[in-house]
Amino acid sequence: MTKPRLWITRRLSDATLERATRDYDVVINHDDQPGTANQLITASAEFDAIIPCHSEHFSADVVAQFSDRLKIVANHSVGVDHCNLPALKGRGIAVTNTPDVLSDATAELAMLLMLGAARHAVAGDKIVRTGAWDSWSPAFMVGKQLTGARLGIIGMGRVGRAFAAKARGFDMEIHYYNRTELPADQAIGAVYHDTVESLLGVADFLSLHCPATPETTNLMNADRLALLPQGAVIVNTARGALVDEDALIAAIETRQVAAAGLDCFKVEPGGNPAFAAYDNIFMLPHIGSATRQTRDAMGFRALDNLDAFFAGQTPRDLL
Repeated sequence: MTKPRLWITRRLSDATLERATRDYDVVINHDDQPGTANQLITASAEFDAIIPCHSEHFSADVVAQFSDRLKIVANHSVGVDHCNLPALKGRGIAVTNTPDVLSDATAELAMLLMLGAARHAVAGDKIVRTGAWDSWSPAFMVGKQLTGARLGIIGMGRVGRAFAAKARGFDMEIHYYNRTELPADQAIGAVYHDTVESLLGVADFLSLHCPATPETTNLMNADRLALLPQGAVIVNTARGALVDEDALIAAIETRQVAAAGLDCFKVEPGGNPAFAAYDNIFMLPHIGSATRQTRDAMGFRALDNLDAFFAGQTPRDLL
């Protein structure tokens, strides 16, 4: 029986590539550079399936030029804002993602960013690393304490709930906004707010865990940043599109926002060079899911979806 032909657009984990090579006629992009529009169009005529990452963009214009051969796009990501889902579905192409498996890793990183932003990690590291640490006083590098503080979470899905679970270990008071109120066994005492604005008013710390959509673009703009308690800390491990970056800088400058921990930016890769001037913005290069365990799990989940599809079954994560 002829194996389905599969293109893997980036360098996935070794375990994932070993399994894919065993089960599919696979071509792997060992150069590990993002697939271009032309490469995606060409691949649609040469492959039955593609496993892309968030770095490949399936716009309506690109999808309109696809061959009829391509049958499934099995994303190696949870977010699918890089995929024009109506365009892909209109061509009869199945689309899947990899939910569940990266929740804990991303929540761990959100906690790192929250702690690092609140406790001057960037400035402290710089002082020690450059040999500038030559004094101490009770007023030296005083930060913001998590214990007992109010944490606001926007988006109480898998990652948001995993983050809330970890924050409870710091005895934080959890508040959240979600499209729908969670059942009690999932909320576990977290206080529901039916508007973003209501949540922001109590959020000493704010963590974003919602998808990027037209409705959430620039969710945190100047007006909403002004609703936060003075000196709040913002964390974003979701999507860069959620934050108006100019408005965030303005809020940092006025000290309306004391600090920010960011793992994602409007421009990726690269980030926002203007942020580098602020030691109270703690940044990482979009590595929320970057643990070996999670990368293996993401790759296997994408392959599970492919296996089901080519076996004539409905993939678990069909969108």
